[in-house]
Amino acid sequence: MPGMNRLIGALATVAALGCASSGSGTSTPTSAPAPGGNVTTGSGTVGGPAWRVSNMEHVDLWLHGFAMLTSDTGLVPFFQRGYKAQMTAAKRQKNVFSQLDANQQQLQARFTANPALTNAQFLAMYFGSFQEIVNAADLFARSEGNPRAAADPALQQQIALLAATFPAAADRNWLRLFVQGLQDESSRFYHAYWVAEQGARGGAFAAFNEAWLSKYYPKLTRFLNNTQQARGQIALSLPLGGEGRTVNDGKQSNLTAVTFPKTIDAAPEALFVFVHEIVGRLANEAITDNTSPAERRTGTTEAFVGNAAVRAGALLVQRVMPELVPDYMRFYLRTAARTAPTGDPSAAFASTFPLPAPILTSISTQIGIILGGI
Repeated sequence: MPGMNRLIGALATVAALGCASSGSGTSTPTSAPAPGGNVTTGSGTVGGPAWRVSNMEHVDLWLHGFAMLTSDTGLVPFFQRGYKAQMTAAKRQKNVFSQLDANQQQLQARFTANPALTNAQFLAMYFGSFQEIVNAADLFARSEGNPRAAADPALQQQIALLAATFPAAADRNWLRLFVQGLQDESSRFYHAYWVAEQGARGGAFAAFNEAWLSKYYPKLTRFLNNTQQARGQIALSLPLGGEGRTVNDGKQSNLTAVTFPKTIDAAPEALFVFVHEIVGRLANEAITDNTSPAERRTGTTEAFVGNAAVRAGALLVQRVMPELVPDYMRFYLRTAARTAPTGDPSAAFASTFPLPAPILTSISTQIGIILGGI
């Protein structure tokens, strides 16, 4: 999710606190809590050479909460298209009504007052479990957002991250209600749903992991290494569709959440979202380099951001796994609710995700440089 995925302001605050707490003499984002932490496994976590494939229940639960509360109208939506309707129907079938449902209107109203609250989608990726979130949120509320209320430096950093994301009293109250709602949602519905889905999608998990180790990762290694994304974790996430979520903690610790394919045949979809995510920074730089300050001030370039990441992903796949380009294009056409042709999808893809030629050329050139002429 280019432009939102690093929580820049929050990480700066956390980094400053980390410097003060540890005396390390650095104020880089590596002082923030490391992305990912412990992994709650259903299908499991499988070790890879430098990037591993995993699943994380607490990240899925957190994203599920946002999916149930927010509107999702983008060309490439934040979550699986139709996710909210599907989950609402599943809960009604089981006659489930949780605190997340009871406080829905109050929680939704805060997004109107503070649209930046949407960025909090990434926070769970900095915690190792949902219990860590509960503990940090509880102390955060009781201390009114003061990190010094915690004796543990790690907890101080977590509270600082929350404080930067929820600065006002109304935001802190929103977090309290949201976490309480998720606890109830999990116990009444989501935990059982999540466990069942891990079993149902176990074949897809294994198929993607095998392809990742044998083909995808070797093909992407040079790009990952040369863009300071040498190590990390790919979390297959139930709520996500064509838009992934990425947090970076320096080149040694990255976490990217991507769509969790439903079937073995659909396993490459996780790769497509991962590629879309790892080119996000490059795509944003190409936009900046090929637009004027006036265009950026007026918001003209905002329409380019999402399309640039989708097109950049296709260009990277074309370089390293050209046989998968048609499937990549069809996946993002379906994600955008467009008809995916059985023949060559290139024209439909380009018209659905238009991008000025100078930006597209810049992206292609940079990918070539990063790959060393491949």
